[in-house]
Amino acid sequence: MTILILNGPNLNRLGTRKPEIYGSQTMAQILLDIQRRWPDIHFRYAQSNHEGDLIDQIQEANAPRPTTNDAPVGIVLNAGGYSHTSVAIRDAVEESDVPVVEVHISDITKREPFRRTSLLTDVCAHHIIGHGSKGYSEAVEWILTHHR
Repeated sequence: MTILILNGPNLNRLGTRKPEIYGSQTMAQILLDIQRRWPDIHFRYAQSNHEGDLIDQIQEANAPRPTTNDAPVGIVLNAGGYSHTSVAIRDAVEESDVPVVEVHISDITKREPFRRTSLLTDVCAHHIIGHGSKGYSEAVEWILTHHR
């Protein structure tokens, strides 16, 4: 079983970028914790600062793989700033047959006005907002609980 964890712009800076908002854990540490918790699950991780790369990853997760077992059963998506601006990523998520769980480390509803709206929330299967880095584990747990 495979789960795709997909991060958008600036999330490669976790651990150093505004730790008072995003915490001090790096993504490598978060991924290690997740893999230790679920050692039998294959996690694919991708991060990009480029909108089209994120769309490609979402679309690729939906590509038919009739003879392999590596098709993701879910996507954990932290689209970062693109959550507030990208109709194109929203469209890719909306078209996805693979459930997408939106994650935000900070509580976007209590941030600057331009961050308070996510274009993704209503097209995602679930969302976890403001739970810090543990939101990634919560998203994995949601996918595993709701996987058919």
